[in-house]
Amino acid sequence: SAQGRAIPGPSTEFYPVGREVPTAGFAFCSRKKAFQITKSFIPILEWLPNYRVKEWLISDIISGISTGLVATLQGLAYALLVAVPVGYGLYSAFFPILTYFFLGTSRHISVGPFPVVSLMVGSVVLSMAPDENFLLVSSNTTGLNKTLIDTESRDAQRVLIASTVTFLVGIIQLVLGALQIGFIVRYLADPLVGGFTTAAAFQVFVSQLKIVLNVSTKNYNGILSIIYTLIEIFERIGTTNIADLVAGLLTIVVCMAVKEINDRFKHKIPIPIPIEVIVTIVATGISYGADLEKKYNAGIVKNIPRGFLPPVPPVVSMFSQMAAAAFSIAVVAYAIAVSVGKVYATKYDYAIDGNQEFIAFGISNVFSGAFSCFVATTALSRTAVQESTGGKTQVAGLISAGIVMIAIVALGKLLEPLQKSVLAAVVIANLKGMFMQVCDVPRLWRQNKVDAMIWVFTCVASIILGLDLGLLAGLVFGLLTVVVRVQFPSWGGLGNVPGTDLYRNVKEYKNVVEPQGVKILQFSSPIFYANIDGLKSSLKSTVGFDAVRVYNKRLKALRKIQKLIKKGKLKATKNGIISDSGVANEAFEPDEDPEESEDLEIPTREIEIQVDWNSELPVKVNVPKVPIHSLIFDFGAVSFLDVVAVRSIRTIVKEFERIDVRVYFASHQDSIVTKLEQCAFFDDNIRKDIFFLTVHDAVLHIKSQIMYKDIQDPIFEKISLMQESKEPIEFTETSRPEDELDHAAIIYVVFVLIK
Repeated sequence: SAQGRAIPGPSTEFYPVGREVPTAGFAFCSRKKAFQITKSFIPILEWLPNYRVKEWLISDIISGISTGLVATLQGLAYALLVAVPVGYGLYSAFFPILTYFFLGTSRHISVGPFPVVSLMVGSVVLSMAPDENFLLVSSNTTGLNKTLIDTESRDAQRVLIASTVTFLVGIIQLVLGALQIGFIVRYLADPLVGGFTTAAAFQVFVSQLKIVLNVSTKNYNGILSIIYTLIEIFERIGTTNIADLVAGLLTIVVCMAVKEINDRFKHKIPIPIPIEVIVTIVATGISYGADLEKKYNAGIVKNIPRGFLPPVPPVVSMFSQMAAAAFSIAVVAYAIAVSVGKVYATKYDYAIDGNQEFIAFGISNVFSGAFSCFVATTALSRTAVQESTGGKTQVAGLISAGIVMIAIVALGKLLEPLQKSVLAAVVIANLKGMFMQVCDVPRLWRQNKVDAMIWVFTCVASIILGLDLGLLAGLVFGLLTVVVRVQFPSWGGLGNVPGTDLYRNVKEYKNVVEPQGVKILQFSSPIFYANIDGLKSSLKSTVGFDAVRVYNKRLKALRKIQKLIKKGKLKATKNGIISDSGVANEAFEPDEDPEESEDLEIPTREIEIQVDWNSELPVKVNVPKVPIHSLIFDFGAVSFLDVVAVRSIRTIVKEFERIDVRVYFASHQDSIVTKLEQCAFFDDNIRKDIFFLTVHDAVLHIKSQIMYKDIQDPIFEKISLMQESKEPIEFTETSRPEDELDHAAIIYVVFVLIK
């Protein structure tokens, strides 16, 4: 039109005359593509429009209510692990769900506190705000000084530290997600996670044991802290509060018994019995009615904040003191959430985006850290409740957050008479699944001893060193096992299964046959600088000799033959055997006289005497026999080579070629040949015709060469020939041209058979 012109593309747009028309590249930024990118960052735009209200809403409501009740109790209980007032656990069970609802890709996990992560946050809190920093000295009427703890200042500082850690963890997770390195969780292998969570469960148990007993101890942190805590608990076991102990033991027994019933009859019980909620209500009523605090000095929750607190900024100056611990917490929290999420994603046939999960939890922790929360991930038991009660989407999570909000706003005061030992017992009862992982060790030992060692090492290290150092030690140990397995890989000589083109390990299969004069070595690992010595040693074991030693021995024998010829001591006898002092040629037999280093430095080409090295020699030099004429490397399991490996393999080829053993390569990947080309592996002597697609192709090629050619070693002809004449044979000596080395002489020994 007169006012504008259309630009063809995915969506036709009109631009006024005189306005610069966008370039062709602009056509790729369509609305549809922009919306797809937006949905990848905000997954709720993907699944919420497809939400089946009639089919899913009722199930999500029921699941949300059940999960919310459990989340309320677990939030209160897990706050004890962080060493903050229990009311802040309710905030941690509420705020993270709000952001994950919009950004998360898992439909079933219940976001909130988890005991292992809570304990890791608690270790940071206790190390930066121990009781010793808040001591008060007061004097009484008798004139004696009494040391007290300023609990109000201590709790305020601990809440600030916990929220700052949460904020920093969120930043780290956001960075990792933005850099698209969600793969980092792959290095946390299942045995490592199993050992770590079991050790964490043990540490959680010890930390809650003193609350169940109501025994006051110091807050130990770092190496052997759990040992010191146990020692002090048993030293003060006499101060146990009986009311708290009885309440705690009854809670543990009842919760574990009902949970077992829920597991065994889950197909018959439509909704799991919310035993934690029932026990908490009953315990709160008993504590309030019997006035356990005044009569028996029982430890109760006391004050729970009502309503929400205003947001508080983090203390940036603390970041440097908690950076290392925050990184460990960020990775562990993410690993737990993703591993649990993948279980249910596989079960219900949908995908989880690992990098988006990093971003979702990062934003959740940054957001909740501003509202005095501690780090959020997912809890196994809470997620199981959400799924088993019929939860279909994160709508159930949002409803559970509504239940927690009701507890924060209206029901908090009703829980103030609740004994802390009951909450600690609820935590301990939920550790059963993690403790049962110990039963995996015998199975792991039978299946893979290395995995079992990783499990045990990580568990022991995490108990002794603490969770942060223990996780690092377990990760390093796991990587070292990979290095060791790559450095000392499996290898073996192969033989042919008769009547087929299959080749199997001669030590593992009885009826396989090695081709005559051919050795086949299978090396099952990438080859690089760390395991090249392993390749060389396995090669020696397979062929039965050392190519370098054979070459040096042959040089030494040739030198002695040369000397005997010059002295006239070497001649043909009447029976045709050339040697009156020959000895048996046995491989690797020790020599009577040491080797002379100056002789070994002279190249082979300077002495071209034709010798049958597998027969008796006319000199006392024990040259190892070489029973093969061909060597095949099966590189089917070799995924890459480095420069050191290429140079070493080239040296190996040359070492075998000079003792007349032809080297071939089979079953290699294309990338191997490309790497060899890049490293100048090929030349006039080493060509690509030694590479074959399969081992059988290489064997057939070798057999065809033997069948149609009279294979002769350039330094392999008979020195012990039978003479047909009874007269001694004269030997001729030929010297090299003047342009060669002056000290070298080429001796041609010719024996004529005379009948």
